[in-house]
Amino acid sequence: MTRVMRAIGFMSGTSMDGVDITLIESDGETVVRRGEGFLREYTPSERAIIEEAVAASRDLGDRTARPGPLALAEDAVTRAHIEAMTAYLTDTGLKPGDIDVAGFHGQTVLHRPEEALTVQLGDGALLARETGVDIVYDMRANDMAHGGQGAPLVPVYHRALARQAGLNAPVAIVNVGGVANITWIGRDGEMVAFDTGPGNAMLDDWVASRTGERIDEDGKLGSVGAVNEKVVEQLMSSAYFSARPPKSLDRNDFSLSPLESLSLPDGAATLTRFTALALARARDHMPEPPTRWVICGGGARNPAMMAAFREVLAGPVQTADDLGWSGAFLEAEAFAFLAIRSLQGLPLTFPGTTGVSQPISGGVLARAGKP
Repeated sequence: MTRVMRAIGFMSGTSMDGVDITLIESDGETVVRRGEGFLREYTPSERAIIEEAVAASRDLGDRTARPGPLALAEDAVTRAHIEAMTAYLTDTGLKPGDIDVAGFHGQTVLHRPEEALTVQLGDGALLARETGVDIVYDMRANDMAHGGQGAPLVPVYHRALARQAGLNAPVAIVNVGGVANITWIGRDGEMVAFDTGPGNAMLDDWVASRTGERIDEDGKLGSVGAVNEKVVEQLMSSAYFSARPPKSLDRNDFSLSPLESLSLPDGAATLTRFTALALARARDHMPEPPTRWVICGGGARNPAMMAAFREVLAGPVQTADDLGWSGAFLEAEAFAFLAIRSLQGLPLTFPGTTGVSQPISGGVLARAGKP
């Protein structure tokens, strides 16, 4: 019998708001306990450094290269994770020796699956040395080396949660982060997963470009604006939506240029509608319709976006929090779960989730106190 391990999970998503950190206890198949989580927000200067790194990464051809801004951003991201871990251990009264492993996603600055290229910034070895906790990191590379998209990585954790909750299959679990991704789970546990389209990133960028604010707080702009159907139609004309999975997106694969003539609230409403319709198109690639949709991530906290989902999706739509899960920290939990599976040699990705040739494990282990 596989032993239960205590793992910390980190997540720093494409919304670039900060480092989510939480804890789970699991044997790599079921979740025994989920701990509290918290967000260590990026400072404005840290966020600016990461944004510069995203811009500088566009011409990268080598996933290990760290020219100029990327090196600065990697150090900033790693230091923020060290601070998050230190604060978390202090707050919970845990010591490094109480933790078996931590799963470190890092900060994605470039994702080009068609080139088998993905870049996540973060120094796993430094994080292990500074925190005294073994770290599993670089979880996408092995999948890509075996023909996968390198994303999404979270589906196997979605399946574990769905089984534990006794949800009637088929069910769809959707993470609306910077990019939105879905996991369809069938009656026999089979999975189909892929990025559905934009999540919060386009909306965040739209609001930031017009107001300097980071998000459409509580969906206030999206709820009062008027949807421009012509712009939505133009955005939905992308060949991405008809392409069959496996498929995944970079944060910047869709442009805001079609919205240039719109007012701030109309643009927000239009992007909210676009995100919902892109998710609805995901039904075209499911073996059968889900009995319910479960929404997690930042989009679940946007009432305008949730209203749009309920309008266009067939079947009940609820949030992860409705099920007693942690919608805010579910991805961080997932990377703790993946770290445990990595140590045990269990698959992280599957043909139905990333298009990898066979179920395959992944991740690089950095031992605490060792270079």
